[in-house]
Amino acid sequence: MFIIIGLLVVFGSVIGGYVMHHGQIAVLIQVSEFIIIGGAAIGALIVGNPPRIAKGCVTQSLALLKPSPYGKAAFEELMQVLYDMFQTARREGMIVLESHIETPETSDILKRYPGFLGNHHAVALLTDTLKVLLTGTVEDHHLSEILEMDLEKHHEEAIAVPNALVKVGDALPGFGIVAAVLGVIITMGSISGAAAEIGAKVAAALVGTFLGILLSYGVVGPLAAAIETRVKLEHMYLSCIRTALLSFARGDSPMTSVEFARRGIEPEERPSFVELEGLTRKRAVPA
Repeated sequence: MFIIIGLLVVFGSVIGGYVMHHGQIAVLIQVSEFIIIGGAAIGALIVGNPPRIAKGCVTQSLALLKPSPYGKAAFEELMQVLYDMFQTARREGMIVLESHIETPETSDILKRYPGFLGNHHAVALLTDTLKVLLTGTVEDHHLSEILEMDLEKHHEEAIAVPNALVKVGDALPGFGIVAAVLGVIITMGSISGAAAEIGAKVAAALVGTFLGILLSYGVVGPLAAAIETRVKLEHMYLSCIRTALLSFARGDSPMTSVEFARRGIEPEERPSFVELEGLTRKRAVPA
């Protein structure tokens, strides 16, 4: 919703101010300029990135129209997942978790939390690390290195999409200039024509520069920033799992491990300690 509101404010302010100065909207509708700038931007995106990144630019931009999957409710659910898994292991032994981590989609514990279960990155991080702990052969500092490497590689992959959009956004003013230069070339071919005709062609050429700058700073740049924000939230979500796992691996109690994870959440999304106690009591695993 805020993405749509923001774009409406951007275009409404620009077009509204233009009309207030008695500008004609029809002059801005230059299909050829859209084709030149848009086609060049899409082509540059395809040339400079593998198909998954180009596809991700589209899918993640559209995903911004939906609420963020990493709100406070998601972190509250994560705290419950971690507590339930750790409490089960503490009460019944680590070996009991084997069935839950081998086939998480059929786990009685994880099926209680559809939001978490639908996040395949988070599920893989939790279950794969618990499999490592089940072997009992990995020391704490080695486990920390493994998790750090996992999160680093995932973050590099996730941040590639907003980085690609930033580069396209930076190139759009240049493509706008290309469109304007082509318009000037066409204008020079009609230099002997009437002044009104030449003026119309120059105006059409300048629309290219206008579009390139507006799309760069008013659309593509903000979209890249919004996607990057979600990438950071996802990284924080996965980092909570990492922190809790390291705490549990060194022998801390389930509640202490979850509390370590809670402290890694930004204050705006972080449940309070009282809320955490309520969440863990609510979903406590029966003895």
